[in-house]
Amino acid sequence: MAFIADSYLSDGLFDRMVKHRRFLHQHPEVSFQEFKTTEYLVGHLQSLGYTVERPLETGCVAILGDQSHPAIAFRADIDALPMDEEGDHKREFMSTVAGAAHCCGHDVHTANLLGVAEILASEAKSHSKRFVLIFQPAEEKLPGGGNLLVQTGFLERLGVHTIYGLHTYPGLPAGQIAVKSGPLMASTNEVEIRIYGRGGHAAAPHETIDPIVIAAEVICQLQTIVSRMVRPTDPAVVSITSIHAGSAYNVIPERVDIKGTVRGFSMETLRAIESRMRAIVEGVATAMGGRGELAFNYGYPAVVNHTDTTAQLVQVASSVLGESCVHRLEDPIMAGEDFAFYQQRIPGTFFFLGSGGESTGSVWPWHHPKYNVDEDCMKSGVRLMVELALA
Repeated sequence: MAFIADSYLSDGLFDRMVKHRRFLHQHPEVSFQEFKTTEYLVGHLQSLGYTVERPLETGCVAILGDQSHPAIAFRADIDALPMDEEGDHKREFMSTVAGAAHCCGHDVHTANLLGVAEILASEAKSHSKRFVLIFQPAEEKLPGGGNLLVQTGFLERLGVHTIYGLHTYPGLPAGQIAVKSGPLMASTNEVEIRIYGRGGHAAAPHETIDPIVIAAEVICQLQTIVSRMVRPTDPAVVSITSIHAGSAYNVIPERVDIKGTVRGFSMETLRAIESRMRAIVEGVATAMGGRGELAFNYGYPAVVNHTDTTAQLVQVASSVLGESCVHRLEDPIMAGEDFAFYQQRIPGTFFFLGSGGESTGSVWPWHHPKYNVDEDCMKSGVRLMVELALA
């Protein structure tokens, strides 16, 4: 069966999408710093005939169609990660910016939506619908560009009634997707802990209060929260990811700084975890002669896919890709996404676009310095989004 995007893909659109992707990949910009990326997007979208608005300092929203109709929205995130890239398999378009890299696929999300934009603009005369294409900044950093955009009320003023978003997924090959109705991705929250002791000479530990020993006990106790306090059927994660203390072999430091993440789906569970963490940090430190402080920073809510929009996605995807290429996930994953903020106001679905492939080195997980995608995934992404838009 032929679909609207097919003729465009065979007539050079895919090559243009690859060109967009590789340009963005070579010129990544981290969260809230996507100024040149925004200029690139605005110029291209305006050339296609879109009205382009900038409700936030970076990123943009492209609008097309009859203002009297409710709008369907599609979202792509545009920011890169603050990390360096590795990998000879993509040497021809490696990041040229030190400390910034598209190692999570946002360049693909953006290039894919630019392809969608080109088709919808070309098809504008054949329909009376309204489309809103969101090129969102700062998905990777709190408070999240999705959160900030939702707070402006801009999308509600545009009459957006449905929203879809996707993420590359190395666990499936190009041409396949994965989706789940209901909870899909976890709420992500940041934790900062500071343990105070009394520093001194390492040869005389009895004259000090060693914050490193206190920190070690605190970390071990924190790992009992999920295993002993949270219901086994309620997914939750407590991970300590950063410890900093001291600067010399023979000095016991004054304090230890610890960072970590807490993931979950239930606010009741997250608040219980926060309470228990605070009791452990403060109680253990006090019992050992020191002092402990905890800052629990609530971040992105859980991504919860709406029933109706997910059913629509599955129906269209089964037609476009084939039923065998549409995977229905049984369990949610503990990664997070600020797409969740849109879903709190607008019915919507977030799904995973298969992008794995050994021939393209697409075997590494998200946020790995060698992360890459099979660019053929954009053929499926653009076909599916265009059909969703015009369904």
